[in-house]
Amino acid sequence: MSERKMPWAVIVAVAVQTAAGLIWAGGAAARIETLETRVAEQRLVAERLARLEEQAVATRASLERIEAKVSGE
Repeated sequence: MSERKMPWAVIVAVAVQTAAGLIWAGGAAARIETLETRVAEQRLVAERLARLEEQAVATRASLERIEAKVSGE
């Protein structure tokens, strides 16, 4: 049986690639966390916007009723 020796260059290259992969994964995780935070904030803003739109519709309806009474319709 012949024994094969792995060159140091291959071992170093694999170690460097593994380290780079771990650094990339950490950066990706941080970006994902930032995006999740933004989405959560936007959900709250969307809810508030929906409430404001409904209040505007109700205000417009009230204004139309007042204008109708004032003009005698």
